[in-house]
Amino acid sequence: MALYNITTRKEFEEKVLKSKKVVLVDFWAAWCPPCLAMAPVLHDVAEENDDLMDVVKVDIEDTDENRALADEFGVRSIPNMPLFLQGKEVERIVGLMSKGNVVGMANYVLKNSQKQS
Repeated sequence: MALYNITTRKEFEEKVLKSKKVVLVDFWAAWCPPCLAMAPVLHDVAEENDDLMDVVKVDIEDTDENRALADEFGVRSIPNMPLFLQGKEVERIVGLMSKGNVVGMANYVLKNSQKQS
């Protein structure tokens, strides 16, 4: 399973910006009920789609570096889940979404990237 909880910018760069896979970054907080509702969905997505994508969780309340990352990527509401491919943000999910829709979005990102290659 490729689900990572990160707390530093260096970890973010390694797991997101340098990855060759689709990476969904979950900006979340423990006080956010929709974020907590998404947690098991994202766990299942990561477990069942390891070959397709990684899931990186960034608790915006955890560290100053995480807060700075949220600001850098324009996170104004949570859950906020940008999808990255080869270090670039290519799509963004804001709010609750089903497991099928999250996986569908990752497949869409991959399909579009292959068309552009």
